Amino acid sequence: MSSMRRLVALDLGTARTRSLALSGHTVADRPSAIMRRASGAAEVVRPIRYGMVADPGACLRLVRLVLQDTRLYDTRPPARVLAGVPMAASPSDRRAVHAAVTEIAECEVMLVEEPLAAAVGVGLDVLDPRPCLVLDVGAGIVEAVAIGEGAVADAVSLQLGATTAAGLPSYALESVVDMTAGLLRRLPTGSRAPGLVVTGGGAHQEQLLSRLRAALPLPINVAPQPQHATIRGLMRLCLQPALAESLGLRAR
Repeated sequence: MSSMRRLVALDLGTARTRSLALSGHTVADRPSAIMRRASGAAEVVRPIRYGMVADPGACLRLVRLVLQDTRLYDTRPPARVLAGVPMAASPSDRRAVHAAVTEIAECEVMLVEEPLAAAVGVGLDVLDPRPCLVLDVGAGIVEAVAIGEGAVADAVSLQLGATTAAGLPSYALESVVDMTAGLLRRLPTGSRAPGLVVTGGGAHQEQLLSRLRAALPLPINVAPQPQHATIRGLMRLCLQPALAESLGLRAR
């Protein structure tokens, strides 16, 4: 890679969008909602819903703002951007993210499933044959995954209409616990997960953690700075192309 270009990680979220450039020491964090003028009046637009592109035009503006954040400490043009997408993202969802980031960044773009990036970001050995379990709690989507030998072996998702300041709404708590328990039950016979790591902005919700601990027969641990697990995993994959390749990730 030329020394005149840089690597960027991008985590487009329903409520918050985070970015990190190779030379940056802190994660840039901004609300995903942006202001747009229509017929002379300002309106709040949410480009991302359920962790996926809901408004392509607004998403372009959001990506432009986010990449400007990273230029505050590094003005070089990006050589590659790693952008997170939910496991549940459809091919058209993935194309929408790829198109928006490519148009603004004008460089290689690699898409990475967010729970997989989060696992890498918290230091789990995703290449180990023994499964590691991650519950990624976002504002618009919650995903639980089992990862082993460099691949996602199983995944479940729950899309949320909205979250409260305290975290997941009460109606969603049992659904999240049930889907995570179901994922655990489906692990192959003889596979023993060492624990469940909770990541994402909603990871510290005590009501969720207490219900998980009551329902699941394994340790439940909250990742350090869980809201930054995905963005740090994306950057680690930027820095370790051999690891990215071993996970089947390739730019296009």
